[in-house]
Amino acid sequence: MNTTLVIMAAGIGSRFGGGIKQLEKMGPNGEIIMDYSIYDARKAGFNKVVFIIRKDIEADFKEIVGDRIASIMDVEYVYQDINSLPAGYSVPQGRTKPWGTGQAVLMCKDVVKEPFAVINADDFYGQEAFRKIYEFLINNKDENTYGMIGYKLSNTLSENGHVARGVCKVKSGYLEEVVERTKIIKKGEAAFYTEDDENWAELDYNSTVSMNMWAFNTNIFEELEVGFKKFLDTEVKLNPKKSEYFIPSVVSNLLSENRISVKVMESGDKWYGVTYKEDKYIVRCAIENLIKEGVYHKNLWEEIRAKCVTNV
Repeated sequence: MNTTLVIMAAGIGSRFGGGIKQLEKMGPNGEIIMDYSIYDARKAGFNKVVFIIRKDIEADFKEIVGDRIASIMDVEYVYQDINSLPAGYSVPQGRTKPWGTGQAVLMCKDVVKEPFAVINADDFYGQEAFRKIYEFLINNKDENTYGMIGYKLSNTLSENGHVARGVCKVKSGYLEEVVERTKIIKKGEAAFYTEDDENWAELDYNSTVSMNMWAFNTNIFEELEVGFKKFLDTEVKLNPKKSEYFIPSVVSNLLSENRISVKVMESGDKWYGVTYKEDKYIVRCAIENLIKEGVYHKNLWEEIRAKCVTNV
């Protein structure tokens, strides 16, 4: 059975200081976070990867990432563009912000024809997550049942500033609700969020959160297309420069209409990511420790390349 890994790599990374954070070197031989995600996905069983990127990073991206991966897995590209709008719609004056993760995944509708997983380019998910989401994709028989990897909030916070997380309500292993909290900070052994930069509320430190690791069937594209038009008609009119079309919001709306179910697979692994420049050191140390523990080879792709040669 064919399964695709979709990697959202079009983020501008403004909080990272203007650099292309998805291409920062983290491993001993210059590996980036995506290398470890693709390695884990390939090892789990995925046989195709689709990169969602911006046109302005295309040349660097292909040189640093895509051309190498193409020798191991099938590779395709799609492009997230602020001007990619349904007929009859236009970009509000002064808007420069991308439309969000929902529109990013929608851009894949013409190239993804099989069950697929979605991840962020700059998040380190761990091998357990890829094993679980692959097994879900190949065993799931209901097109209206999706999947999600859940993490403990306490395992996903940055010591260096605020983060965005989809905070989940889970019952009997299935998602009941997911709410996107765009500004969560860690204070000691507690977490707080704000919606207005003034009033803060505490979150359960062990809440289940989404790190945008989703399992979808191709019928999600129709839902994303319909939802995007509704978003443009409503939320963009209220906040034309900053409103975003988030995957968790789409999923939450479908859940509220009882049109889908979402199986939540909990991961005990610690999540690592690079939201701020200061996060780089933490991720590098974590990868170094995983290499020492034997989870990864120092020469990451050596094992898989050897298998590819053997199977030719």
